[in-house]
Amino acid sequence: MIPKIILGKGPHATRRTIGYLFGKGRANEHIDPHLVASWNDFAPDPGCSPHRSPKNVADQLAAQLDQPVKMLGDKAPKHTVWHCPVRAAPEDPILTDEQWADVARRIVAAAGIAPDGDEEACRWVAVRHADDHIHIAATLVRQDGRRPSRGYDQRAVQKEARRIEVDYGLRRLKPGDGTAAKRPTSKEHFKAKRQSQDATAREVLRLRVRRAVAAASSEAEFFALLEATGVTVRPKSGPSGDVLGYSVALPGDVNKVGEPVWFSGSTLASDLSLPKIRQRLTDIGPEPVAVRPGDPWHQATAAAERIPSHLTFGDDHAAQGQLVALGAALDVLPVTAPSAAKAELQQAAAAFERATRSRITTDRDSARVLRRSLQAIWRHPDTTGDGSGTAMLLDAALTAVAFAVHWHRKHQHAQQEAAAQQALVHLQAAYGPVAEPVLGNLARRTPGQQTKQRYAHHLQQAVPEHAERIVQDRAWNALTTVLAEAETQGHDAVTILDQALSQRSLDDAHRPARALTWRIQRLGRRHAPSPRAQVTMANRAAPQPTRPASTAVAAPSSQHSPALRR
Repeated sequence: MIPKIILGKGPHATRRTIGYLFGKGRANEHIDPHLVASWNDFAPDPGCSPHRSPKNVADQLAAQLDQPVKMLGDKAPKHTVWHCPVRAAPEDPILTDEQWADVARRIVAAAGIAPDGDEEACRWVAVRHADDHIHIAATLVRQDGRRPSRGYDQRAVQKEARRIEVDYGLRRLKPGDGTAAKRPTSKEHFKAKRQSQDATAREVLRLRVRRAVAAASSEAEFFALLEATGVTVRPKSGPSGDVLGYSVALPGDVNKVGEPVWFSGSTLASDLSLPKIRQRLTDIGPEPVAVRPGDPWHQATAAAERIPSHLTFGDDHAAQGQLVALGAALDVLPVTAPSAAKAELQQAAAAFERATRSRITTDRDSARVLRRSLQAIWRHPDTTGDGSGTAMLLDAALTAVAFAVHWHRKHQHAQQEAAAQQALVHLQAAYGPVAEPVLGNLARRTPGQQTKQRYAHHLQQAVPEHAERIVQDRAWNALTTVLAEAETQGHDAVTILDQALSQRSLDDAHRPARALTWRIQRLGRRHAPSPRAQVTMANRAAPQPTRPASTAVAAPSSQHSPALRR
């Protein structure tokens, strides 16, 4: 059950609200609007007065609601109307009018609008439009002329809604912590529906601003990227000429007088205000001088593979920083994904956006490598050309998001946990269309049977508990291909396979050969050791001659040395 509070102001705010509640709705969605409860239980009902004009009854109802406000004259508050829609979930049982009346009384009592037993409380009505929701409208002056005590009313009605869900057997929503982005209003939803849009302008702008923040390395580049993605930007400057904030709009999204509908960054999400964006850009810091260039997809994948370790062993502030960076990684995945997977990846990024914010302060320093790699991908998205970069990063992101679910569960972040779980479902749905074509291309280049048997033999020695699962995996041929290609690049197949096995346990890997394929492909692109270095490593691994007894130092036994066993 979702209650949402809206405040109204102006001399005709009450009449305007009543007109909307008993009208046809913006999309003719109001079905049989009628009162289910009121402050005195006998307020005039414009929906059930067959012998009177509905307009006259609505005027009478608005006048009665407004009476305490009019008595104050110029001393009336700025906002005079408290409007709270309360909606049940689609799968919830249909409540009767009497049950909705009880819900309304509990909501206005929790909000401080009309506490139980207070005969001088504010005047209010509850209007039912359809089976699944009601609207509560109240005026914000008590009948004794005082203001209602409604501090933190949004939080209070949310808590009461959770109790109502239990009492009536409704779908139980996750309690929040106040860090969620602002939801689109019903007016925005209806507008998007009229225009046959899948998302509201607010949601589209939030996604594009998030992507621009992820790709930008400076404030000027952030604004340039916004304009390059078709967003109209309006900076807000102070008297000194310094930019203090910004607003964004979509071309063609206008109000009833033809003006652009502007959204400030902070109304899209709290972390998208200009001061927060500036802090985020500052936290990344300048690029170190000694950074070896490489494939950004491989670098991003390597950084994403370290996220589970940060979430398991790192402090909470660094872990929160990793989640923010992981959200940016999910934003970049749809850029080069095949068309069959784009929608699922976009939904995954939109869902995980909720999992990137909590009350824990974000330390972004540990996520610098991932952030810089993502910036490079935004500038040159198709560096791999065969789709393997997207598949590798998606594979690492799947594991990282699964760990994010557990991290939020551990910290009792109910909404964030649910959001991460939802993102995981979308990522799993997108994995096949992204990865299978790449794995299929690799499998067609599989080496000969003798080479494959050599790789299988080493797997049996290195990880006997997983060897059979790896060889039986559909991705086994693709794995042997990347091993053979790594050997062609100068790597030792046994060494690079051991490195891939040591990166992370395969105990929870559903497709172990597939996971190893991406790890080895990434490791194989690294600079291979020179022939001299390979000889040196081989000499270090070779058995050493036994020292004379007088040295009193025994040589290591081969049965205890992994290098000698190999």
